[in-house]
Amino acid sequence: MSGGSYYVPATSKWPILGSLALGVMMIGTGMVLVHGRGTPVMATGLAAVLAVMALWFRDVVRESRRGLYDAQMDRSFRWGMGWFIFSEVMFFAAFFGALFYVRTFAIPWLDGEGAKGVAALLWPDFTASWPLMNPPDSSIAGPAATFSPWQLPLVNTLILVASSITLTVAHEGLKEGYRDTTRNWLFATLLLAITFIGIQGVEYYEAYTHYGITLQAGIYGATFFLLTGFHGLHVIIGATILAVMFVRIQRGHFSGDNHFGFEASCWYWHFVDVVWIGLFLFVYVF
Repeated sequence: MSGGSYYVPATSKWPILGSLALGVMMIGTGMVLVHGRGTPVMATGLAAVLAVMALWFRDVVRESRRGLYDAQMDRSFRWGMGWFIFSEVMFFAAFFGALFYVRTFAIPWLDGEGAKGVAALLWPDFTASWPLMNPPDSSIAGPAATFSPWQLPLVNTLILVASSITLTVAHEGLKEGYRDTTRNWLFATLLLAITFIGIQGVEYYEAYTHYGITLQAGIYGATFFLLTGFHGLHVIIGATILAVMFVRIQRGHFSGDNHFGFEASCWYWHFVDVVWIGLFLFVYVF
């Protein structure tokens, strides 16, 4: 690495093993969706994917700790993380796009509005509204009620906003060399993340048992769980990443000018928070 040379990683088995593991997981997922069986195959693939990720990141951490990475590698990591987050933005953009399409176009068409209002001939008695409490097809039962945005959803919004603040304090503490500050505020961020996940679980229980909001409750139930479910998964992933960062802080990793692993986890967490703001506004409020 000295003299401005570029570090070339050693030959790695993880890319091919990761591809094989992902393939097994997707085959199992397809079996479950098409045939209703194949859970062991899907679970085996998922476990293999997680194992490859853990071991691959372990190797990256070891290489970083040995001082093998230079400024060019740092730029490569930053670009890689930036493009990864961009792909996540597009991932959620597709789901938000589906929500907006249904609300803005499809449902009004079924009520006779717009250029494709002829679709109203399918269900002439249908009246457009959102949330869609009464789907046009009478064989599908809509939700009995919807959540007030000013109760659990607002609490979770405040929790995630607070977690971004505590994580920012932890990050600034690391840059200034205050490791105790970093550790304590990062721990507070983890507690807030766990609280968010717990409240989301309570909300899902209430949705199924008292509100009639299920995956079978028409387009409202489908979009509700599609958006909040994938976001909840990202919160769990982000919390796991932050937990790894906490362990690394405890072990003395990172310094004020060399801590991109920690910084990347902050980028990801702030992205998750921004997505939730969009969810709160367009799934719960409007």
